[in-house]
Amino acid sequence: MKKYLILFLFTIFVVAVHAAENVVQPSFLKKGDKVALISPSYYIEPTVVSQAADVLKKWGLVPVIGNNVGKKYAGKYAGTPQERAEDLLWALHDDEVKAVICNRGGYGAIHLIDFVPLKEFAEHPKWFVGFSDITTIHSFLSVAGVMSIHGTMPKEMVNAKGNDQTSLLLKNILFGNIPEYQLRPNRYNLKGNAEGTLVGGNLCVLSALGGSFCDATNKDGIILFLEEIGENKRNIDRLFNTLKVRGVLSRVKGIIFGEFIDVGNDLDFESVEQMLYPYLEKLNIPVCCGFPAGHGDVNFPLIHGATVQLNVNQQGASIRFSNVVAEGVGIVDCP
Repeated sequence: MKKYLILFLFTIFVVAVHAAENVVQPSFLKKGDKVALISPSYYIEPTVVSQAADVLKKWGLVPVIGNNVGKKYAGKYAGTPQERAEDLLWALHDDEVKAVICNRGGYGAIHLIDFVPLKEFAEHPKWFVGFSDITTIHSFLSVAGVMSIHGTMPKEMVNAKGNDQTSLLLKNILFGNIPEYQLRPNRYNLKGNAEGTLVGGNLCVLSALGGSFCDATNKDGIILFLEEIGENKRNIDRLFNTLKVRGVLSRVKGIIFGEFIDVGNDLDFESVEQMLYPYLEKLNIPVCCGFPAGHGDVNFPLIHGATVQLNVNQQGASIRFSNVVAEGVGIVDCP
């Protein structure tokens, strides 16, 4: 019996190592590469997309806009599910397109599950950029074994004409220069060191995928990133407890909290972090609070699907992407 148990555990270990080694890092960009701009979720004004295309041109890239961008369906969606999926599949299948930037979030990316099989992402790996509702696509990619970038989108890029730190960090990653983030101390941080695969995004979107075939949290050894906007504290507590009862927190090796914007004052806590602290301190894992990513003015990019080293101590916290093969690495102090 002992012999079979050892063999079983060894097999699990080999599978886990093999899976980690098989995470695909898309190729970094070079000047002259094509970048697709598509709208998988809500509608965005074509003028904003055109201005974002101008930013990409300044970076030395060649923007190409999906054929259905600019269409509107049911008042808010950027076209029908079929039209949005058509642009996504075009961006994946066109070998000249080296990266894809989603034009905005909102809602609707979950509709594409019926039209875009997971194998499409695995067979055509390229950098995908976005946040908010684009959490759905990040989850697709994580399950498919492809890295992606949780980062800023056109509306945010054009506000500073691509010259803000958020946009320039995204540019750096796309061209192969990876940040190593340093954060100041936070009163709700929990000390410790951990290494795992970074997954997550918007808490509400992530919770909706729970238990599905495209649930990126359904594996061991993850570093979980969470952010939210417009949900009251009661709903955030409910969503976080949903992760808990699904067993997600038992598989998490560390947590990074981004920004929680417009969460309201329905419960008497000074912050979401204070509200969740009693759950977190029982986990015996490092927790980093206040990472500048989400729906605020500053939205530093994170590489989902990458292996992250998370270190939290009295001096603050650091986040390092340890398995990304890069042209360069630079220390970035977070505000």
